[in-house]
Amino acid sequence: MKKKIWSKYSYIFVFFIIFIVFAVSSHGLTWSGVMNIFRHSSVIGIVALGMGMVCLTGEIDLSVGSMLALVSGMSVVVFNATDSIAATLLSAVVFGAVCGLANGVLVGVVEMPAFIVTLATMLIYRSAAQYICQHIPKQLCGGGSSVYRMASDAKAYQTFYQMGNGKMVTIPYVGIILLLLSALFVYVLTGTKFGKKVYAVGSNQKGALMTGINVSLMKVVVFVVAGVMTGIGAFLWIAMNASSDPATTGNSYEMYAIAAVVLGGISMSGGKGHCLGILFGAMSYTIIDKIIVALKMDSLINDAIKGIILLAVIFVQVLGPKIRAKLNCYA
Repeated sequence: MKKKIWSKYSYIFVFFIIFIVFAVSSHGLTWSGVMNIFRHSSVIGIVALGMGMVCLTGEIDLSVGSMLALVSGMSVVVFNATDSIAATLLSAVVFGAVCGLANGVLVGVVEMPAFIVTLATMLIYRSAAQYICQHIPKQLCGGGSSVYRMASDAKAYQTFYQMGNGKMVTIPYVGIILLLLSALFVYVLTGTKFGKKVYAVGSNQKGALMTGINVSLMKVVVFVVAGVMTGIGAFLWIAMNASSDPATTGNSYEMYAIAAVVLGGISMSGGKGHCLGILFGAMSYTIIDKIIVALKMDSLINDAIKGIILLAVIFVQVLGPKIRAKLNCYA
C-alpha cells in the first residue's frame, strides 16, 4: 500500500523534500517568500502544462522557449497599437495557437519527428522575434531598438502591470491563474474522453488507431494546446515585466518545462503520469533555483546543477521499474 502511494504521488514527496531543503538553506521562510515561489513558477508552470500534454502523447516540443519570446514580443506590439488588454490576450492566444499548429501539422499530419520539427521551429521563432523587433516602427515596440517595451504612457499600462504584479489576499494574481489552469488540465485529462484519448495515444499508438482514435488529429490538437498555453504564459510575462527581450526571453524554458514535467512524474515515453504533478514539478524547479542562490553557488553552474537533477530524475524513472521487476522475480 505504501509503495503504491509513493509511486502515485511521488511528486508531492519530492516537492516537500526540496521545500524543506530550501527552508533550511534560506534560514527561515516568510509568507511573502513562499508566495514569491508561487509567482516565479507561474509562467514556466503554465508552459509546462502544455508541454505535459504533448509528452503524454509520447512527443516533445523544444520550441516553447523561442515561441514565448516571439509571442510575447508580438503581444507587446499589439498592446502598443491598441492600448487594449483584451486584444493583447486574444492576440497572444492566437499567435501561440498558430505556432503550435505549425508544429502539430508537421508532426501529426506530415509525420516528421517532433524532435527535429520543434528544434527547427525553435530556431525559426527566436530568429523571427529578433528580426521583427529590428524592422518594425519604433513606436510599436516601445521605442527600443532591440527590446519590445510596453508604452508606459498607455491608458491601460498601469492596470496591465498591476495584473502581473498585484496580489489578491497576499496571493499573486499570476499564481491564481496557474492554479485555475492546473485544475482545468487535471479535469480535462482525467475526466473527459479527450483526456483518455491523450493517454491512449501515448500508451499504445497502434492500439489507439485500432480503437478508432484519430492519432494524427490528437497530435495536432496537443501541439496547438501547448501553443495556446505558451501564449497565455507570454501574456503573463509581459504583464509581469512590461517588456520582452527577443534574445533572452524564454531562454532554456524548453528545458525547464520538460524538467517540470519530469519532476511531476510524467513519463517521457508517454501515456503515464498525473497532470497535477506538473504544478508541483514547476514549483520544485523554482525552489531548486532559489536553493542555489541561497547557498551562494556560482551562477555559472546554475544550469549545470539543474541538468544533473533532471538526468537523475529520468534515471530513476527508467531504472526504477527494472529494479522492481527484478525484485518481484526474486520474491
